[in-house]
Amino acid sequence: MNPAPSPVPPWAPPLLALQFLTRVPVPVLDRLEGPQVQAGLVRAVGWFPLVGTLIGMVTAGAVLGLAQFLPLAVAVIIALMIEARLTGAFHEDAVADFCDAFGGGYTTEDVRRIMKDSRIGSYGALGLGLAVALRAVLLMSLPVADDPLLTAAAIVASACFARALVVAAMALIAPAPAGTGLAKDIGNAVTARTVVMGAMTAFPALAAFAFLDGRALLATVLAGGIFLIWLRGMLLRRIGGTTGDCLGFGAYTGQLILLLAAVALGHGG
Repeated sequence: MNPAPSPVPPWAPPLLALQFLTRVPVPVLDRLEGPQVQAGLVRAVGWFPLVGTLIGMVTAGAVLGLAQFLPLAVAVIIALMIEARLTGAFHEDAVADFCDAFGGGYTTEDVRRIMKDSRIGSYGALGLGLAVALRAVLLMSLPVADDPLLTAAAIVASACFARALVVAAMALIAPAPAGTGLAKDIGNAVTARTVVMGAMTAFPALAAFAFLDGRALLATVLAGGIFLIWLRGMLLRRIGGTTGDCLGFGAYTGQLILLLAAVALGHGG
């Protein structure tokens, strides 16, 4: 008779989320056994928004700090470089793969094959370049000098909302039959409890932003909901569900949605 698997320590899910979404080393996780890691990753999804909040704090601190000594454009570019190093350009890679696959693939098999290809094509290069450029311009459009508190809140909330959108997408869109990464490994195990946990870990950053700009957050939630409806329909039609790259694309889009809302509603610099 096989022994029962060891329970997942309470400290494991948030640290697994940190390890999954960043390049921050977490040596203590080496203590976990294989089944504990698998079970812990399911629970870790609910901690994604909090990790996003921490990433956003690093980015916001870099933008505001560097802007004291450098032109804003330079400060934003260096801040994005720091963030890319912190995250391993995790979601940027997904944006490129997504754009290549759905831009250049016509059949389901084409889309899956291109998405798994590590090379970047014209659709991926253009899509990633435009996405990063748009994000950089939106960050430069925030009131960095006039209202640094709102600027910091918007940057942190955008990073948090991005990861919260991933939690919602995993709950609403089944993994593709030939999916890869997080969507394939634990997508079917995401439950309402995971979504509630994600909402709780997202609350501090989003509440702080709502206190400063409630209209922008409301617009973000509405636009994010519309985006999820479109993404779900498109993915189910094209490849039968979601993949890790599709979730990463959704996360990056979530950041852009919140920043667009903050700038469009008259709070840009």
